[in-house]
Amino acid sequence: MKVHFTSIGGSVMHQLAIALKKKGYDISGTDDEIFEPAKSNLQAEGLLPQKIGWQPELLTKNIDAVILGMHAKADNPEIAKAKELGLKIYSFPEYIYQESVHKKRVVIGGSHGKTTTTSMIMHVLQTLQKDVDYLAGAKLQGFNQSVNITNAPLIICEGDEYPASTLEKRPKFHFLFPHIAVLTGIAWDHINVFPTFDIYKEQFVIFIQKIEKGGLLIYNENDAVLKELIETNKRNDIQYQPYAIPKHTIENGNTIITIDDETVALKIFGNHNLQNLYAAYFVCKELGINTHDFLHAIKNFTGASKRLELIANNNTTNIYRDFAHAPSKVIATIEAVKQQYPNRTLIAVLELHTYSSLNKNFLDEYKDAMAKADIAVVFYAKHALELKQMPPLPKEIVYNSFNKENLIVINTKEELNNWLHQQNYANSNLLLMSSGDYDGVDITTLSKSITA
Repeated sequence: MKVHFTSIGGSVMHQLAIALKKKGYDISGTDDEIFEPAKSNLQAEGLLPQKIGWQPELLTKNIDAVILGMHAKADNPEIAKAKELGLKIYSFPEYIYQESVHKKRVVIGGSHGKTTTTSMIMHVLQTLQKDVDYLAGAKLQGFNQSVNITNAPLIICEGDEYPASTLEKRPKFHFLFPHIAVLTGIAWDHINVFPTFDIYKEQFVIFIQKIEKGGLLIYNENDAVLKELIETNKRNDIQYQPYAIPKHTIENGNTIITIDDETVALKIFGNHNLQNLYAAYFVCKELGINTHDFLHAIKNFTGASKRLELIANNNTTNIYRDFAHAPSKVIATIEAVKQQYPNRTLIAVLELHTYSSLNKNFLDEYKDAMAKADIAVVFYAKHALELKQMPPLPKEIVYNSFNKENLIVINTKEELNNWLHQQNYANSNLLLMSSGDYDGVDITTLSKSITA
């Protein structure tokens, strides 16, 4: 197979390119910018383009597939050349399906918890030495990359609802056709793509319709929106497995879970993580893994990258980093830390970084999202607004939207850095929530100084 990647420098695109090269495929690729770690990873595999920029001359009739990354725009000259030659053009998820058409496919979808649930399943399968391919939204602990394609009979995919490519605007998870599907919950996100909640919900109805006949849908019955959506779009040719929060206790900051009368202590915590774990359990059960083996594998799971990740601590303070940015994720993450450590002051810092979170028409969705934080800070950078070509966002709008008394709103890196260094962290937990980097605040140095 000869495969060309248009926009090979993408975070998952370059990893798919490496995986296919290891499978024995002939790989070429281009991009107009390539950053670390993609640059070093591609260079190590001999796949780094010799020059930066689009190179339509590399496209010839003997190429079997052209894969488009999200960075490639509709007017990309390589797209025009591929069409002219009649080459097969795929979005990333369309190509993943082509590689997994003869595999058993597991797809984890939902507005939140996808990466963690996927990571849990992968952790258990790896612990039990199962042969499996995978596609995840972040690098998984214990795995060299976030996507792998081999000749394994099974593939585990995180199913994203964001558009597949510049040519294919339908959500990525519409192209994966699962035999086993998971839906973790539905909370409006990606307002720039789905301008109304009804349009957003419709994408999950379509996903349910894409499940293979005879398949299984595992879903979070605690999510009222999801439960209603499933009940009003019932299929008679698939099976359903609801899940909620499994039986558990919290003792001295440790969560202990019980399934089928078997009990283990976990290294993770929070109701949302316990729900993700239960979803992973039902997936593994469908794959033939018994409760004992599942629990003794999952007890050592420490979490996905940037998902309630403990980055520093001492005897009286924990510092967590979390990818939470959408309102439902912020609520779940804050509640998890507060429930686990009810006697510690919770200092929660949220960065508004995505298009949705910086949009004043969406901000009211954050009402009461930080209610359970003892000290709450919302940060957003003017630089982020400029990059997204969005209008200025007055602090007053942010303050009023969150409906949080004594909310602190900061919009410069310098002010945030100073505020963080001035706080008293004794008997406190610091929770840093963002899909960005706080405009470059040095979180590593801050964490070390707090916990020294």
